[in-house]
Amino acid sequence: MDTHAPASTAVPLEQTARSAVRTLIIGSLLVKAGGFGWDFLAYYVGDGTGHGTTAAGGALTAFGIGWCLGQASAGALTDRLGQRTALVTLMILSAGACLALTIATSLPALLAVAVCLGLTMEAHRPAVSAAINEAIPSEAGRTRAQTWTYFASNVGIAVCGGAGGYLAHHHGYRALFVVNAVVCLAFALIARRTLAPRPPAADTPRVTYRQIWSDPTLRWITLVAVCSMICAYGLVSVLPLLMTDDNLPATAFGAAMVANTIAVLVLTPPLMRLLVGRGDTVRFPFVPVLATGSAILGLGITIAAFQHTVTGYAIAAVVLVPGEVFYSVAVGAYISTAAPSGATGRYQAVISGATALASLPPLGIALALEAGGRPLVAILLAASAALAGLACIPLARSLRARTTDTDHWS
Repeated sequence: MDTHAPASTAVPLEQTARSAVRTLIIGSLLVKAGGFGWDFLAYYVGDGTGHGTTAAGGALTAFGIGWCLGQASAGALTDRLGQRTALVTLMILSAGACLALTIATSLPALLAVAVCLGLTMEAHRPAVSAAINEAIPSEAGRTRAQTWTYFASNVGIAVCGGAGGYLAHHHGYRALFVVNAVVCLAFALIARRTLAPRPPAADTPRVTYRQIWSDPTLRWITLVAVCSMICAYGLVSVLPLLMTDDNLPATAFGAAMVANTIAVLVLTPPLMRLLVGRGDTVRFPFVPVLATGSAILGLGITIAAFQHTVTGYAIAAVVLVPGEVFYSVAVGAYISTAAPSGATGRYQAVISGATALASLPPLGIALALEAGGRPLVAILLAASAALAGLACIPLARSLRARTTDTDHWS
């Protein structure tokens, strides 16, 4: 069921709204490309401050805790105060957290800053998703735009790794965090100039998180997202731990991220045409696409667990890319059709919160690496992907049941 009313605005207004969406997607790419605070947090804590691999895993876990809390707040702020207010406020706070990282050296201080960084680093996602769903009337159009947002984020993350490895080698980690702060402030300015300074319409019915969690499809896709993203975000959380264990420098991580970036740029357009096409409806049901993406992500990160060279890690980073695209298309299709009016921010916050939960395992991965070596790490990651695939079965059943419930939010 499509919960969005047909667009009734004049063509120039619709074009203006689409232009704003394009600007926000580009801004998403920039803020992820400059997101050195998270991408190099493990290297900074483990190597830059000399606290070791276990401490680095703990810092990433602290970041994930903050991320989980921050997504719920970002979704609520977006739906209640409007997209512009939420984005500007949270991006300014993110810049402050990045600057705090430049002066923190003790492990307790670094863990506290990591939590603050997690609270704000992904704050743009709910607002951008809400803007997309308001601006684009067709299901396929919204799916494409949501997917391009994920694509922009993936490209940004990969660029961040490549550029950050070079900058860290020549200018140190603290310079990275200053650049990150500047990028966050720039995105706040972009949001202020692009988005309308108004809250959601007064007659829009309020949808609470309690109502949202009554939707079984959201509960099941959240489980799938957590398990899949444990594998996908292994690119920026597990790989640094494995590479540190191999005594590889930050430039090696940058090389793997560059390989991932090239694969994203080459593979995303044809895969998008395959899965979504150019019409007003998507080509395939999103659950099989989601299950396929989860399987590919599991394969890629399991391959990474057994690598010891820059070339091996780069190959694993490339294998992950089709899984990222399939996952992004599937989640974009879900957000574009499942979220009721006035609740897109919260729906996106829950999905992003699932990816935040997926960022919590690095400490466990670090401990598993010490206790059982690479085979144990591979088993844990492969099991996560398998659970994601199995959870797609009840997700499909819930979706079929939901099509008969047209008054879910009444």
